[in-house]
Amino acid sequence: MGVRILYFAALREALGVSAEEFDLPPGVASVAALRDCLAARGGSWQRLAAGSVKAAVNQHMAGGDAPVGQGDEVAFFPPVTGG
Repeated sequence: MGVRILYFAALREALGVSAEEFDLPPGVASVAALRDCLAARGGSWQRLAAGSVKAAVNQHMAGGDAPVGQGDEVAFFPPVTGG
């Protein structure tokens, strides 16, 4: 079991994906580490490395140091989203 990752708003448009299942690599145990891991894909994925990208873990706002583990749902979204 991995983590379920959701992408919202302009971030979803830029990445061309709204959700994915992702197996956490060894050593990736925080929001920041996950964000860096995904940004390493290159191209549009590097947008995740921007400090302005917000995150939530299991529907609770989370900072970069928030823990992430197998079975969690992680959402990434730009700082301002429309309705």
